[in-house]
Amino acid sequence: MAVTCAEGPPYSAEGSARLLRPRDDDALRAELRVIAQEFVTPAVVFGGPVSEGTLKISETLGTRTSGLRGLSISPRLGLGGRAIIQLRPQSVEDYATARTITHDYDRPVINEGLRSIIAVPVVVGGGARAIIYAAFRQSTPMGGRILDMLGRARDRLAAEINIRDEVDRRVALIDTLVEGGQAPATSALIEGIREIHTELRVLTRTTPDSALATSLHALADKLAGLSRGDAPATDVTLSGREVDVLTYIALGCTNAAVAQRLSIKPETVKHYLRGAMGKLDARSRVEAVSRARRLGLLQ
Repeated sequence: MAVTCAEGPPYSAEGSARLLRPRDDDALRAELRVIAQEFVTPAVVFGGPVSEGTLKISETLGTRTSGLRGLSISPRLGLGGRAIIQLRPQSVEDYATARTITHDYDRPVINEGLRSIIAVPVVVGGGARAIIYAAFRQSTPMGGRILDMLGRARDRLAAEINIRDEVDRRVALIDTLVEGGQAPATSALIEGIREIHTELRVLTRTTPDSALATSLHALADKLAGLSRGDAPATDVTLSGREVDVLTYIALGCTNAAVAQRLSIKPETVKHYLRGAMGKLDARSRVEAVSRARRLGLLQ
């Protein structure tokens, strides 16, 4: 799930951080899939990122209509709007008759046949960054098991977003230090880069089974190279997704396994693999991995 542009993350409006930040929708989609698999009773799960206080539902699983996808939820309105403001889970067991919420979004919810709904905010830095929903077409008490399940997903997603924010902050610091043509070989900059490199290595150990760790490793190595004054070893440049795909292939993953880990389609994996092989002038997967490693493009 590595290197595509996200909408409006902090510290990355322009420059390097925007290029490095993974798309948060990818992480959200992966968590929704985990939630859907854990439910014994068929459920509808959906959610989206919160930007400038407004939620936009970008991911849906188990829906029968398209009414929820793309829906914008304003603060204080509906369950999601309440969750944004109160920063804690909000639920109703019978949506149509609930008096504790506004009914601004009745049409898409009722058309979908949803009755019991819970909205859980993903809180990072004191604010809601995403909302995760679980819903049922029958009245279902939102008890401890459901709350625990959604709470685990919320915590995983919050940790992932927090790490991405940290990477953006560190890259922004590098951009600030070199802004205006300042000499990159100054002792202060070198020590700053070494410190950032160490901290990034610590972050990678907190996400050992995430494609995010791959991007963190790559960024850490680039920072280490800056501190040594290394020159680029090659003119070949791989995109973040191409690096992600080659990294998992190097671990022995099949295209299907790579697709599952990156939350993309197997055909998309093939597309990135073909692109990487073309840039590396490789005739096979193994040769592509070998050349990428030799050129310092892959660990």
